[in-house]
Amino acid sequence: MVSSLSGEQGYPTLDQPVTYEIKVPGEFAEGWSDWSGGMAIRVESGGQKPPVTVLTGVVDQAALQGLLRRLYSLGLPLISVVWMENG
Repeated sequence: MVSSLSGEQGYPTLDQPVTYEIKVPGEFAEGWSDWSGGMAIRVESGGQKPPVTVLTGVVDQAALQGLLRRLYSLGLPLISVVWMENG
């Protein structure tokens, strides 16, 4: 049995918008912001490492799932998805 932590101890609920940071390999242009639901886009690159696109924005769980599906449809593996606690 899975216990739910939603709404407890500061964890987000399904309908509560919170800030997420999503990293995927490659380089997105700034114009992809509309496609990504208005999330901010920046590219980390340097040295010998390949570029990584970082998407940051405030979304609820439904919007997050939609964005993850869009990234999957492009064949992009996830490097990380992080809930950024406000504080």
